[in-house]
Amino acid sequence: MKKIKIIGGVAGIFLCCYLFVFALSGTDKKKMMREGTAQYFPAMVDFAGERTPLNIADVRERFDRELLVNANLHSSTILIMKRANRVFPVIEPILKQYGVPDDFKYLAVIESALTNAVSASGAKGVWQFMPETAKEKGMEVNDVVDERYHLQKATEAACKYLIKAKEKFGTWTLAAASYNGGMNGLNTKIAEQQVNDYYDLLLTDETSRYVFRILALKEIMQHPSLYGFEVSKDELYENIPTKTVEIDSSINDLAAFAKAQGINYKILKIHNPWLRDKKLVNPTKKKYVLEIPTEGY
Repeated sequence: MKKIKIIGGVAGIFLCCYLFVFALSGTDKKKMMREGTAQYFPAMVDFAGERTPLNIADVRERFDRELLVNANLHSSTILIMKRANRVFPVIEPILKQYGVPDDFKYLAVIESALTNAVSASGAKGVWQFMPETAKEKGMEVNDVVDERYHLQKATEAACKYLIKAKEKFGTWTLAAASYNGGMNGLNTKIAEQQVNDYYDLLLTDETSRYVFRILALKEIMQHPSLYGFEVSKDELYENIPTKTVEIDSSINDLAAFAKAQGINYKILKIHNPWLRDKKLVNPTKKKYVLEIPTEGY
């Protein structure tokens, strides 16, 4: 009898748990999806208006892989969503100005998670430029000033690269792939394999995954609730109001300069990460524009 009672008690507990799960609200179920295997999969996706052929088996599976990976990188993906509220308003109008599709902001997402990242190969900033490429695109790169960390200027440089790549390859998808694989490297693969569609090319693992990572982050960030993400508006990182100060001379002590502006050295560097030294040496009288926050500190 004791055994029967124990078994009955255990069964009752399982029944209660079962009923509890099905009584959960829609939001709770979405949260549970984070730890489970349930996964939404869109019927159609595109990059910059160019449709992704999900009817091709390997294409569908490659997209599914990146969707699953990024939907389950919960803390990383949530942080990206929070940063995007601050970074996208800077990137979006520059893309529009240059005629580059808005989807390329998600390329910046996968390059750096919207931080001033530094790669093992020496690429830096939100758009991950190597030193020589940055200089070719008109950015100043030295021990005192590194404009790869200047979001506006780096975005403009990325636009110039992508426009040139689109002219060369004919599609925005291949232009995006070339941002990872290089124009010469991608051109060699196209010539060798005698196809000119990204989804038909056999590429290195990194470049093969590259556009799919962009597509996955775009899909998740545009439809977060479908993938179990609930980030309220008040959780997003806000843009901090700033004023601009133009400088055409050297600044011998950035800490003293910051204090004169009513902030401190740390805040000056946060808002002007392209300043790489404790001073700004400017013998050529070049004009620099510094961002000085007016609120939040």
